[in-house]
Amino acid sequence: MSTNPKDLLKMNNPWHLLATGFGSGLAKYIPGTMGTLAAIPLYLILAQLPFGWYLIAVLVAALIGIRICHITSNDMKVHDHGSIVWDEFVGFWITMAVAPTVSWQWILAGFILFRFFDMLKPWPISWLDKHVEGGFGIMIDDVLAGFMAMISLWFVGYWLGF
Repeated sequence: MSTNPKDLLKMNNPWHLLATGFGSGLAKYIPGTMGTLAAIPLYLILAQLPFGWYLIAVLVAALIGIRICHITSNDMKVHDHGSIVWDEFVGFWITMAVAPTVSWQWILAGFILFRFFDMLKPWPISWLDKHVEGGFGIMIDDVLAGFMAMISLWFVGYWLGF
């Protein structure tokens, strides 16, 4: 019997498929970064929405993400396994809410800023990551990293005169 939590995933299960970012979180190395990269095509679709609808879509993705991550982590029998990357999707989409244009430069800046805050986990992200359990715990640290990256991206845009 395998002890690898990934062996408990079923990619025909919609919860697992979404939690792993359509399989991007199953990457052998840097699954969070791969998940964030996989979030870009969906961002390009979301970015076509009017701003209010964009925010609603991201809020719905975050709320549903609590359930997606909770179910999948329970099925894997591991809290916040690295292959669960739906939280990275949502965190990146939060970051990109203030991008003044949909261009590769802003996507790259948002990607770098989000990955920076997600990997570094400055306080209070680190505290939440260690003390909050369940699907909410999996989501909240990336949501907060997304907000910190979003504020940073806004300052970059302000500094550049956008």
